[in-house]
Amino acid sequence: MTVSLQAYLDNLEEETYELMVGTGESNALSYGFTQKRAVHPGVSGQMIPPPMAPQKWVELMEQEPDMSKKRIVYIHIPFCSHICLYCGFFQNFINEDREQRYVERLLKELEMAKGDKMLQAKPMQCVFFGGGTPSALSPTNITKVLQKLKECIPLTNDCEITMEARIYDLQKERIEAWFANGVNRVSIGVQSFDTKIRQASGRLDTKETVMERLKLISSYDQASIIVDIIFGLPGQTLESFMEDLACIDSLPISGMDLYQLNLFGGSPMAKAIQKGSLPPAATRAEQAVMFAAAEKWLNDRGYKRLSNCHWAKDIRERSMYNILAKTGADVFPFGCGAGGFVGQYSTMQMRDLEKYIAMIDEGKKPIMVMSGKSPYDEVHKKISQNMEQGYLDLRGITAENPELVQLEYILNIWLKNGLMRKGEVMYFQTQAGRFWQNNLTQSLLECCEYILSQGKVKEAKPMQGMSA
Repeated sequence: MTVSLQAYLDNLEEETYELMVGTGESNALSYGFTQKRAVHPGVSGQMIPPPMAPQKWVELMEQEPDMSKKRIVYIHIPFCSHICLYCGFFQNFINEDREQRYVERLLKELEMAKGDKMLQAKPMQCVFFGGGTPSALSPTNITKVLQKLKECIPLTNDCEITMEARIYDLQKERIEAWFANGVNRVSIGVQSFDTKIRQASGRLDTKETVMERLKLISSYDQASIIVDIIFGLPGQTLESFMEDLACIDSLPISGMDLYQLNLFGGSPMAKAIQKGSLPPAATRAEQAVMFAAAEKWLNDRGYKRLSNCHWAKDIRERSMYNILAKTGADVFPFGCGAGGFVGQYSTMQMRDLEKYIAMIDEGKKPIMVMSGKSPYDEVHKKISQNMEQGYLDLRGITAENPELVQLEYILNIWLKNGLMRKGEVMYFQTQAGRFWQNNLTQSLLECCEYILSQGKVKEAKPMQGMSA
């Protein structure tokens, strides 16, 4: 039996159709879809029963690796000194005792990896310290972790080692500990340079301090320095956002990441707006104007777009983790709350700090969730990789799955609606398509799954709790 994608889409209820296909509004940049969506790679494979997951990891690590795949280490530091109002990643407040206990177990987890055949078979192209706030670790503790990393994990000579950091932690002792032990990329969460906007969002330092600290870390000339900016924050205008870009451009940094504010209903920021203690965040249409203005500004100044959100100012910035993690690389996880994807399995490590510590003390890989590969994983990765780079190679997608030619139906709708344009061979996102890229990608994944599964799909959903 061959299913019809056209019939499926044409028979959707209006609300679901607009969520999945789009509105057809003439102003596609601002109103191409009714709501933003998150990208999820479809139905997962079979779940491994949690009690069996640590042993399954041991068995996985005894297998021969796929030597053609790139490899990444992700290390999670689940601590922050305070909660930023827009953030959905907070786990634990940091204190000296908690940090020390955690670092001792993280070192042990890295040590355990020495016996992993699959992990040791080929060096890693990049290492990413995420969180949380990795930069909150003391100079002594981060030195221990970085040295243990190099002792236990094979790394390429040009391995990109990224430290996520906050402005407050850009102090001489910490910076020198990072650089002395191999960190060569620092991603700094500025979000805005405007003092009032920063402090209203839970970022404590003033614009003057931010500029001073960024100049300090750049003066070492030891790493690619990347600045994260969010557009759409409460109180932020197009003018203040463009001033943020000008501030970045005036600094000796290597690139920037531009992220759209996604405001979730239960977040501290959403609650503060509802209470009237914060001004409203930018509407989706106002965010679209900011997005378009930023694109033009960056293109006019010669910045190179590496992916949808990531821009390079000079050749030092590679953004390897962000690119490789979305293109099918093996991601080996370490730390409380770390996620990974190795071989045929996706994993999530224990998010509860005490449970993580207990499992490490038992000599077990602290796996919380482990599931097998989705039957549609390979084609989902190809689609996601293409779309992250701004295009879709339908001819390449259909080479192994000819039935996916049916995707032309939804692509042609997007051509008509101004979300895509067609080249000689490939489809390319327009500026509106780049703004709604997650929506386009997720809809393609769902259409792909509908076709390949002969009609077995889950209901299309927006980002849960997010305001339009």
